[in-house]
Amino acid sequence: MMVEIKSRIRKWGNSFGIVVPLSAVRGENIVEGDDVDIIINKAGGNVLRETFGIMKFKKSTKEILDESDKESWDE
Repeated sequence: MMVEIKSRIRKWGNSFGIVVPLSAVRGENIVEGDDVDIIINKAGGNVLRETFGIMKFKKSTKEILDESDKESWDE
């Protein structure tokens, strides 16, 4: 499962960090020490375009569209 949150980047020593709300942590059953995947997108950016730009599919776009067309016309 995936949860989307909005957070503000904050300076922590020589690094930057984000605060993850406790409700999101509990909702995903995350505990201290767990590894998590984070997608960073500046507010106002085009999340959909940027996300699909990094996704890797096993089939080409043409194969996916052809399959979709076939399923739409078959009964």
